Amino acid sequence: MITTHTPLGRLRRAVAAAALLAAAPWAQATNGYFPHGFGLKAKGMGGAAIALAHDAFGGVNNPAAAAFAGNRWDVGAELFRPYRDAQFVGATPVVESGRTAFAIPEFGANVKLSEKLALGVTVYGNGGMNTSYAPFPNGVNLMGGQGKLGVDLMQLIVAPTLAYQVADGHALGISPLLVLQRFEAYGLQGFSTMSQSPGDVTNRGKDTSTGIGVRLGYFGKLGDRVSVGAAYSPKTDMSRFDKYKGLFAGGGDFDIPENYGVGVAVQLTPALTVALDATRIKYGGVPSIANGSLSQLMAGQPLGAAAGPGFGWRDVGVVKVGVQWQASPQWTLRAGYNKGDNPIRPQDAMFNVLAPGVIREHLTFGATYAPDKDTEWTFALWHGRRETVVGPSVDFMSGAMNPAGTRIGMHQNGFGLQYSRKF
Repeated sequence: MITTHTPLGRLRRAVAAAALLAAAPWAQATNGYFPHGFGLKAKGMGGAAIALAHDAFGGVNNPAAAAFAGNRWDVGAELFRPYRDAQFVGATPVVESGRTAFAIPEFGANVKLSEKLALGVTVYGNGGMNTSYAPFPNGVNLMGGQGKLGVDLMQLIVAPTLAYQVADGHALGISPLLVLQRFEAYGLQGFSTMSQSPGDVTNRGKDTSTGIGVRLGYFGKLGDRVSVGAAYSPKTDMSRFDKYKGLFAGGGDFDIPENYGVGVAVQLTPALTVALDATRIKYGGVPSIANGSLSQLMAGQPLGAAAGPGFGWRDVGVVKVGVQWQASPQWTLRAGYNKGDNPIRPQDAMFNVLAPGVIREHLTFGATYAPDKDTEWTFALWHGRRETVVGPSVDFMSGAMNPAGTRIGMHQNGFGLQYSRKF
């Protein structure tokens, strides 16, 4: 019998509480539209986490790490502050997105069922194609539509996790990914005439999409001071956004891209650990994200077609470096650096007024305070340095092109607090 006083009973209660997170809206945009890290310990270390097992976020960082994370649960929230702006040079003033503050929850729980077997769950989100530009005084917005201009993409993932030690210090793990997407677009009336389904481009309200994916992981301890890890998630096939089948390539198709990474963590001294992750996100494998924008439109491909315009995002590689210092029995300090590619090229700047995910560098800091052996309070803060992309714009009425007509820019800040309990 499972009671609330057993590890499985505590996990069941924690999962029930985590279900409430599904109702919370969030948005993120760091490494493209993936966050720079998951769990506030990782976020304080530049996102480096694949070869570390210091919390219950194995379902997203590395499922195999659950075998070494012990019995615990972690719940946190962050205040994410992205600042986005856009301008058609020589034609409009700079317009800033009005949505600059988002509360983002995350949750993880983990239990050891035996010396070799562990079970966990992680609830987290992706997002970041989230903008809201006010119209000009005449009611026309940046993209020639009426009223406010913007999009809102949210991805909620629930990842149950199973990890097994196949040998002493070496584990394999698997996390099924249960995904819910929500999307809305508004103010894109000017694009309707370019679509194969003009009534399904904009102002259709919120639409949802579902899918099931998987993440696989390996975690190994190479002696007392070195650990290594690897994680892989193939592309997650999602159901279509039917209300926006005239906007996204493939009749509303918007899959989650394949992504993978490797990591190593080295304990240089009993108090000092350095971690390094190298990851890759394959945006280029999702047509609605990767198809060229102006190039496809000028080639006569309508919005919503299989080869229709997308955002033109390319694959990105990301390097994450973090340092952790056990300053005292109660205090652990962290710092990190995250550097990735910019997925947006100049020729696609115009469409990415809607999704200016151009950030390439993050500086991060964090700390954990442990008042007793079973309790932790963790905080992290980070800054994404400002980046801009300048590219061509097109007057769709005349067909005239301005080679340096579009400028998009972004910087961001964030702060998060997490409470953890061991049992």
